[in-house]
Amino acid sequence: MRCVALRAESVETFEPKHCPYFVLMKGTWNVPLIKPPRLKTGDTIGIVSPAGPVRETDLEPGLSVLESSGYRIRLGDHVYDTKGYLAGEDSARLSDLHAMITDPEITAVFCARGGYGSIRLLDMINYDLIREHPKILVGYSDITALLTAIHGKTGLVTFHGPMVRDLEPGRKRDWDSLRRLLGSDGSPELKLDACGVPVSGSAKGHLIGGNLSMICHLLGTPFMPPLNGGVLFLEDKGEALYRVDRMLMHLFLSGCLKGITALISGRFEGCGEPDGINRLFLSLASRLGVPLVTGFPLGHGRENLALPMGTTAELDTKRMTLTITEACVA
Repeated sequence: MRCVALRAESVETFEPKHCPYFVLMKGTWNVPLIKPPRLKTGDTIGIVSPAGPVRETDLEPGLSVLESSGYRIRLGDHVYDTKGYLAGEDSARLSDLHAMITDPEITAVFCARGGYGSIRLLDMINYDLIREHPKILVGYSDITALLTAIHGKTGLVTFHGPMVRDLEPGRKRDWDSLRRLLGSDGSPELKLDACGVPVSGSAKGHLIGGNLSMICHLLGTPFMPPLNGGVLFLEDKGEALYRVDRMLMHLFLSGCLKGITALISGRFEGCGEPDGINRLFLSLASRLGVPLVTGFPLGHGRENLALPMGTTAELDTKRMTLTITEACVA
């Protein structure tokens, strides 16, 4: 990472600050954390397409990886539906999601791909159903809308990680990181040696975040939980540098970033030079007074390590670690 050329700063362990926005929202989102049952060898994984359409050939490599790892597969009835830029009708995509949640034989629900369309389902999802039948839910990109809304509304730990279309044999590290999270009762420690640290320090908080564009689109809706007290991670792909700047400033000016304890940026591939992205995040982290790690391998890019949304994590730039301090599954 070339971000080492940036001026390094240091902050002490950061505690959440008061923010009137979150006082307003607190009563709506004060829900207990729910951990889904862990994924064991032999369990069945349900596959859904809540966003953009996929072809059978898109999923074949990933399905093969899952089956060869000892899991059974069940495809949603509408997983290969197509309606323009959507994977079928809203009602069909929602039906598949609800069916996987209520099916007692399904342990985990993996999204086929991102694209666009998840946000169209948010006001129709039966959140009580999800709360009563907690399942592992995995995705990223457009699926950020589902992960964020479901976590906020139900307290369920959701998983920002690779989707079925990404699970190619050549991306073994991605699958291994996800599999460890979903099947272990341990506390994983992620090394940050390949990341930049423009602002050093230590922080503790619940992991929250995802795709920057989707977080911005959720802001101001009843499906965006408060970020205060959280270690916020953000990623995106193919956005012009000025648009990334605009989205970050939108989040900052809205007040929703007040009270976050740390900031982690992904690699933002196709968003301009890494130095430019790093400077935007350095400016934001300096305004907020929080530690900053850049270039973390999450979301879009050649690596996509899984992160559990809602569980507590500790960031320590001296040790260069991000430690998830509790089990993500029950």
